[in-house]
Amino acid sequence: MLLAGGCGFHLRGDVRYPPAMAVTHIASADSYTPFHRQLRAALRDGGVRVTADATAAGAVVRILQDETGQRVVSVSARNTPTEYQVYYVVRYALEIGGRTALPAQTLSLTRDYSYDERQVLGKAAESDDLRDALAADLVGLVTRRLSSVE
Repeated sequence: MLLAGGCGFHLRGDVRYPPAMAVTHIASADSYTPFHRQLRAALRDGGVRVTADATAAGAVVRILQDETGQRVVSVSARNTPTEYQVYYVVRYALEIGGRTALPAQTLSLTRDYSYDERQVLGKAAESDDLRDALAADLVGLVTRRLSSVE
C-alpha cells in the first residue's frame, strides 16, 4: 500500500486541483443544466471555493457549450421509434490568472435506450436519468483534466 501511495497513485475519487484554482468561477450561459450543477458540486467536494464573482476568482472555467438531446436510432415496421440515443456535448476551457491554461476542448457522450410507446412516462424518466448519468460522466472527465493542469 505504501508503494502505491509513494508513486503518485490516488484513488479515482481523489482529485487535487492546482493551487490557483482554490477560488474558481464557472462562466456559462445557463447555470441550471445537469452538467453545470454537478461540476459545481464536484469542485466544491474537491476543496475548491466556487464563487459567483469572476473578478475574485483565480481561475475561470468557461463552459462554451452545454447541449443535450436525443435522436431516433431505429424505427419499427409501422414507422414508430423503437430506440433512441441520448447525447450530451460539452465544450469548456480554463483560464488561470487571465491566461489560457487549457484551450477549448469538446467532449461528447451518448447512450442508447429502447423505447416502448406503452411506457411513455417510464421511458421519459429513463431518458432524464441517462442525461444525468452522462453529465456525471462528463464532469468526471472534466475534473480529471482540470486537476492535471499545472
